[in-house]
Amino acid sequence: RMQQPHHISSPCENTTSYPTMLNNTPGSVLLAPSPAGKSYDMMYYLKGAAAGGICCSITHGALTPVDVVKTRVQLDPVKYNKGLIGGFRQVIAEEGASALATGLGATAVGYFIQGWFKFGGVEFFKITAANSLGVEKAWENKTVIYLGAAAGAEFIADLFLCPLEAVRIRSVSDPEFADGLASGFVKMAKTEGFMGFYAGLLPILAKQIPYTMAKFAVQGSVADTMYTSMGTSPAEVSSGTALGISLSSGIVAGVASAIISHPADTLLSKVNKAGAGGDGPMMTRLANIAKEIGFMKLCTVGLFPRCVMIGSLTAGQFGIFDTVMSALGASKFHFTNPHA
Repeated sequence: RMQQPHHISSPCENTTSYPTMLNNTPGSVLLAPSPAGKSYDMMYYLKGAAAGGICCSITHGALTPVDVVKTRVQLDPVKYNKGLIGGFRQVIAEEGASALATGLGATAVGYFIQGWFKFGGVEFFKITAANSLGVEKAWENKTVIYLGAAAGAEFIADLFLCPLEAVRIRSVSDPEFADGLASGFVKMAKTEGFMGFYAGLLPILAKQIPYTMAKFAVQGSVADTMYTSMGTSPAEVSSGTALGISLSSGIVAGVASAIISHPADTLLSKVNKAGAGGDGPMMTRLANIAKEIGFMKLCTVGLFPRCVMIGSLTAGQFGIFDTVMSALGASKFHFTNPHA
């Protein structure tokens, strides 16, 4: 049997078809049109998860030096008070250039796992919701679907990310903490027990869920606006132009996401520092830290380097994700305007 172009074949026979939602439409955030009659089965979701893991691991790993400086600024703004460039110079002068790679192992592994569940989960929840609602209602509620899919996927992803993030932050805040990821896990398990790995779960959820919701919703909205203003669609532009729109909208989404999630990011960095917020329940510790820092500083300290990092990271993620999906032969799902 002849296959449609880009059709994903799989040994799995139990597939779900979305034949009416896959025509190319103006304003799509995706780079390539999906052929009618496309089936989305387990193989598609595995490819989406793999692409998500790869794009998150690469981007977060590449930005480890920026994250090291950002975390130092958040943890000790009195000492690291010379901005992003000054922070780089200060860390290199005091600890050597290798200090900028602190926590790289935990970052690469942690964000591969997180990206696996986040991007794979968003695709799964998005397609499931679209199929349940039908073409017209899915189009009318696509922003809500993006927000809900992102929130659900991020919650699951963070359950796996939190232990690795705890080890990473301890390694960055204290270079003598451990020699690597494995030794960091062993040390934390011995000194703090299992719950120590999840001490930062509430703030990481408070940071990552709004961040991911904003990331997918804003990127989609900005890309939609760009295509509409050009009077065209992804299928009608060159691959270079489409990729440029994806990257540009990713930068805007990243900056918006960084601003929204920054207070929780600061709390996460602080709460993982030994003794921060005193003793007692997590909410009490977080309240103590927030009171100590102050609202304005909570929202602004380390914000510029975070915007630089997250803006670059988000743009890179969407670009790499699309590239890997294409390399794996997966044609991405996107919503269809039934009135176009």
